[in-house]
Amino acid sequence: MSEPTGAARRRGPFQVGDQVQLTDPKGRHYTFTLQAGNQFHTHKGAFPHDELIGAPEGTVVRTTGNVPYLALRPLLPDYVLSMPRGAAVIYPKDAGQILAMADIFAGARVVEAGVGSGALSMYLLRAVGEHGMLASYERRQDFADIAQGNVERYFGGPHPAWKLTVGDLQDNLVESDVDRVILDMLAPWECLDVASKALVPGGLICCYVATTTQMSRTVEALREHGTFTEPQAWETMVRTWHLEGLAVRPDHRMIGHTGFLLTARRLADGVEPPLRRRRPAKGAYGEDYDNGAPEPTLQERAAARAAARAATAEQVDLG
Repeated sequence: MSEPTGAARRRGPFQVGDQVQLTDPKGRHYTFTLQAGNQFHTHKGAFPHDELIGAPEGTVVRTTGNVPYLALRPLLPDYVLSMPRGAAVIYPKDAGQILAMADIFAGARVVEAGVGSGALSMYLLRAVGEHGMLASYERRQDFADIAQGNVERYFGGPHPAWKLTVGDLQDNLVESDVDRVILDMLAPWECLDVASKALVPGGLICCYVATTTQMSRTVEALREHGTFTEPQAWETMVRTWHLEGLAVRPDHRMIGHTGFLLTARRLADGVEPPLRRRRPAKGAYGEDYDNGAPEPTLQERAAARAAARAATAEQVDLG
């Protein structure tokens, strides 16, 4: 049985073409590609790449200035934060949430819109595996070129489960019976029709948006569409800790807000979503919002107005 794409580059001695991450004594990272005969230069001196070729991971090399550097292969979170970018990348904390909360499984058929620099594509490809499918759509050719270069550099070549299309998802989506749709774009509500048609019953749509106004509009569009369950929304924040002897405390800086995630499930064809019973806060909607309740009669309206006047009068008397 052959190894999954890219697995051979993740273990064993360093080889020509491998990505190497050096860590200096202050914890700073430097990433480069091993090439026979080349040298790695820093302001603290240099050392030849040949010293690492054939050496095991976890090797310490010293520059001509006698400064030690720890050599390891970069983890995927390290790689996506150091690779060339066309668009901003999805941070590892959000990519991890997408893989877990969108339930990306081995063999899944996934559609992704908004490839950017390819960060999420790599996480998704590792999750779906050789027998899954990831169809990625990107509007901009320059972003698609950067993403393709980053993905192929990480896996050591093309991934058999990946298909990258340059164009708008609404106009170019041809996949059907997909398990998951991931939308990372400015207006995901514009793609709900095509996403709904492509998803299998029980399939999941996941939207990544940056602002509260985008989140609110996406949620209302999902509710209005009528083919999805009640959406869920959340954000994550990561705070690292300082660990030095007895000085154990939170770091002063953290990875705070990067974006909101929303998920909803695809209903079976012809099924209406259950009526929401949650009472919204006052002022959350316009005066004509009734949450699905029947239109009140004239007598009910008059009784409600009378009750409001009585309550106001009672408050005045108490004051």
